[in-house]
Parts: sequence; C-alpha cells; structure tokens
Amino acid sequence: MPTAQKIANFIANEWRSSSADQYVDVANPATAEILGKTPLSPPQEVDQAAQAASQAFPEWRRTPATERVQYLFKLKNLLEEHFEELARTITIECGKTLDEAKGEMRRAIENVETACGIPLMVLGSFSEDIAPGIDEMMIRQPLGVAAVIAPFNFPGMIPFWFMPYALACGNTYIVKPSERVPLTMQKIFALIAQTGLPRGVANLVNGARDTVDAILDHPAIRAVSMVGSTPVARYIYARSAANGKRAQCQGGAKNLIVVMPDADMDMTTRVVADSAFGSAGQRCLATSLAVTVGEARQAFSEAICDAAQRRVVGYGLEPGVEMGPVISPQSKARIEAMIASGAQEGASVLVDGRGARVPGYEQGNFVRPTVLGDVPLGGEVFKTEIFGPVLGLIHVEHLDEALKLVNSQEYGNMSCIFTSSGQAARRFRYEADAGNIGVNIGVAAPMAFFPFSGWKQSFFGVPHGQGMDAVQFFTQEKVVIERWPKEWTRKF
Repeated sequence: MPTAQKIANFIANEWRSSSADQYVDVANPATAEILGKTPLSPPQEVDQAAQAASQAFPEWRRTPATERVQYLFKLKNLLEEHFEELARTITIECGKTLDEAKGEMRRAIENVETACGIPLMVLGSFSEDIAPGIDEMMIRQPLGVAAVIAPFNFPGMIPFWFMPYALACGNTYIVKPSERVPLTMQKIFALIAQTGLPRGVANLVNGARDTVDAILDHPAIRAVSMVGSTPVARYIYARSAANGKRAQCQGGAKNLIVVMPDADMDMTTRVVADSAFGSAGQRCLATSLAVTVGEARQAFSEAICDAAQRRVVGYGLEPGVEMGPVISPQSKARIEAMIASGAQEGASVLVDGRGARVPGYEQGNFVRPTVLGDVPLGGEVFKTEIFGPVLGLIHVEHLDEALKLVNSQEYGNMSCIFTSSGQAARRFRYEADAGNIGVNIGVAAPMAFFPFSGWKQSFFGVPHGQGMDAVQFFTQEKVVIERWPKEWTRKF
C-alpha cells in the first residue's frame, strides 16, 4: 500500500472512500514511517454498513449452513495462500516479530476451521411424546447483524474469535478494526471479496470512538463483541446493554504466575520470558507478576533477569529479533513512567529497559525487557495493567499466600503455576480465580474449539468468544412445542 494512502471502508462488497474530515496516521512502530491514514468514519457510514448487512440477512439466514461454510473453506484456503504476506503486514503495522505474527495468523485460521463445523455445532434437541401426542424441540436461529470492535495488538487474530462463527451461524457482520492497525483487515477483506460471499454479508468500517458509539447505538446491530481495556469494556458493555444488545467484552488483565520450588527452572524461565516479553508484553495473556514460593526465589530471579538482558530487541522483520517495539510513542512514555513509579514505590529495578535505542531504528518505540524485584503489594505496579515488557517479582513462603495474591486481583484473565507436584497443580487449578489456567504453561491461550475465558473485571457478558460459546452468543434459542392429536397421527 502506498505511503499515506487513505484507508477505505468495505460496505456491500464495495470499497468506499470515507467522507470523514479527520484521519489518524498509521505508523510503523519500529521505523515511524507513515503507512496510511485511517478515516474516523462518521455515523452515517456505520449506518450504511448496518443497512447493507440488514438487507443481506434474510437471504443469508435462509442459506443452508452446509453452503454458508463453503465460503469459509474458501477463505481458509486464501488465508493460507497469503499467510506470509498477512504476517508481514501485521509486523509492519503492529510491531511484533514475524514469528509472532505468523502465530497470530495461525490462530485466526484455526478459528475459521472450527467454524466450518457449524452444521454439527448448531444441532438442537428433540423429544417425542413429552405428553400424549406432544413433541418438543429446541432450535437455534441467528440474531441478525453483529459487529466486532477490535484492538491494536492482534489485528489479524481477534476479529476471527467472532466473525467466522457469526457468519457460519447465519448472521451478517461488521468489523471495526483499531484505527492504529487497519492494514491487516484491508488485506483480509480483499480476500473475503474473492470468496464470492454475497453482497453485504461482511462489512468493514474504520474509525475511532464516534464510530464505535454509532455501532453501539444503531438499532439494526443486535450483538457486539469487543476486546480492549477494562474501562472501555465496561463502557461498551453498559451502552450495548442499555440499547438492548448482546455484548461480550474482553477487558484488561494483571496475570500472576506462581513458581514453586520444585519447578523445572530452565523450562519455567524460558516460557515465562516468552509470556512476559513476547509481543512486547502487549497482550491480555502476558505474565505481569511472578510470585516465587520458598526456595524458588533466588534461582528464578537470577534466571529471569539473565533472560531479560539477553533478549534480542529490534525490528520484527529482521532475523534473530525476539521482541519488537511497543505500538506508539505514547505507550513507550506510559510504560517508562510505570517503571519509574514502581521504583518510587520501593521496587528494585533489576533490569531496566528504559531509554532503549536500536541502531538503525532510532525513531522506534522500543522498551527493552524490564524486571522489577520486590514489588510492593497494593502499589500501582502490583494492580495496574502495564501492557508492556515489564515483569514484577514478588516472594512468598507458601502456596497459600500465592493463591491469596492471585485471587486478590480485580482481574481474572489468566494465572499459571509452575511445579512438578500434581497435588499443587490440582489445588491451583481448583482455587485460582481466573478464567484461563496454565500448569507449566506461560500463555494459557485456548485453542479455537475452547472458549477464550475471562473472569471478574477481565470480562463483561456471557458467553465468551470461540468455539461453542461463540455459537451460543450468535444464535438465539427457540423452543417449539407441537401437538399432534392421536387421530391425526394414526391416520398416516
């Protein structure tokens, strides 16, 4: 895409220039190169997309599920054919390494594959003769028009937690990408257009808050999915509910992991480093705090500091780079301010990633991996989602204390334990208050056929994205009770 090209919307199977009078620059986080300009689409363009989706819905819902998934099979093949190009685009606009971008696209494709099983997943239930001559059944029917409000950190994957299931279930759809990373969805919708998907079934509208509000307020849009920070998730959930919409809103996180004395320290260090510093810490399943128990303290602290110092930081397209930049100069400044805040609160800065400069990419938004020791309980670093490559360390003597810390957080997205004890693992799995639990796993990211869970202030609504939860969200249940008098049934 030529530099500074204005990003287009995709409505009713047409690429349309926005009438917006305001645009947001799309910058490469590693080079500061301006890649394009995102329109802050006005409400009337959301209305155009909603109207197109509404008009497409009656015919689309009547299309048999076995036919609907044929378009997803085509999309899956196109995503595979353009896999490298899409991953490269994610790296360029989002900043993550090429390997991380490939992993993201693989997750997106897995969700398309899972949604292709909709003919089995939407099966209802049927019972004959619940009373003499009376049968009862439960069937699932689509809602209508649905939409996703996507974040910047996974521009290729997160819309696919929702969109394939919505389409396969017979709904029509609108995608609103983050205004900071619109290029990946531009390429994906170009592929969607190649599938022959009927006019208006899938639509793309770019923009920021006003565009989001127009989605939340539009009467034709029946359901909204969203991933982002907790304050924004809470806002979107409340406004959606006030307008009578279904909503599933994934919020923020402050993920604690527990390192037991009997953990395999080499493996633990490797996977925790990947969890804390992968994607530059910009993911809702990143490890934010590591709680060492008993004798694990010294060994893990030394090992994780060494891993942080050795991690190769740079432009994600270059070979050997293990961590890229954060998304913007504002994010870099905020993260560095949080590190300073932690030091002021009494944490020791064991590895300091502030002031990072990468030769050849001096304009990039780089923060190197940072490790803070003895993080004060209740302080800002303990309770605030930093969303950057910063790992805090806390020490306790017993698993009881570690579980109390895990459960004291207002968030409940993920928590993991590293141990060789089945007893400790089972207790942790049972008692930890988080929706995604890992045992000797650094990033407990569910496969596509499991729900992407989240508890407490990490999630508003029910059910979650992915798998059968997505099917439940994008369909409504209808119970049918039929009476067939005996004299009629015996006649045949």
